[in-house]
Amino acid sequence: MKYRAYIRMNELFPIFLKMHEIRTLLVGAGPVGLEKLQAILKNSPRARVDVVAREIEEETRAFIAQHSTVSLLRKEFEESDLDHKDLVILATNNAGLNERIRTFARERHILLNVADKPALCDFYLGAVVQKGSLKLGISTNGKSPTMAKRLKEFFNDILPEEIDETLELMLQYRNQLKGDFKEKVEVLNTHTKNALI
Repeated sequence: MKYRAYIRMNELFPIFLKMHEIRTLLVGAGPVGLEKLQAILKNSPRARVDVVAREIEEETRAFIAQHSTVSLLRKEFEESDLDHKDLVILATNNAGLNERIRTFARERHILLNVADKPALCDFYLGAVVQKGSLKLGISTNGKSPTMAKRLKEFFNDILPEEIDETLELMLQYRNQLKGDFKEKVEVLNTHTKNALI
């Protein structure tokens, strides 16, 4: 049966960014902006983020004050705010402003995420599961953040807290292996085959 041919594949390419090595612009400092900022800093505590907003929630201001790598500018967005930025996240409820910034970002080849507007996004902020050095990103292709949240809870429950100790042991074991890359991969595959069963 060719049912699978009718299922639209998730064509997103998953990557993990070194947020401390790039510069991010967040436009908007309300509850949604705070949520995005908290997600960024939870995953990348050294992320460099510039926040631009005309109105700033007190909770957002207090959160920003705790992070030296985050700057806050209380003002209207200007195109020059995109100078030297690698990533832009919009957390505004102003459709016209979002479209304007999207046009500027495209012209400058800057990747853009617009909160709750999948059609305007170049990338999505997925649900993340983290246990020490292990990090899993979950994407539903923008279709269901609720399902992504449920899967995050599921993986958080089933992955053992000791997984980081196992990863450290695997690193030490890998560093002791002799041979070329292919031989090392074969040995590691054999060694880990039943590790999580």
